[in-house]
Amino acid sequence: MAYAIIETGGKQMRVEPGRFYDIERLAGDADTAVTIDKVLFVNNEGDFTVGQPTIDGATVSGKILKQFRGKKVIVYKMQPKKKTRKKRGHRQEQTRFLVESIKVGGKEIKA
Repeated sequence: MAYAIIETGGKQMRVEPGRFYDIERLAGDADTAVTIDKVLFVNNEGDFTVGQPTIDGATVSGKILKQFRGKKVIVYKMQPKKKTRKKRGHRQEQTRFLVESIKVGGKEIKA
């Protein structure tokens, strides 16, 4: 099984070719091609490549399926005995990203 660990939106994710992931918002509309070059680790059928901190020449390419907003998170702050209450909601902007291929040094890794 081939996979890579990438960094996007300040988070690290394990990605595999042919699957889609919900990540922090990327610039672009639906059906836009995107290439992520912050690849930290690649596993190709037991052949490991570790970056220091990233792998030179490694990319993860795919396309944006859609832009959307995530589930609402309620933030409720209360100070007891002071009659102070704040209720706020937040919805994070997200992108559904389909991973099409992982390349290391110009060679494409098969799923």
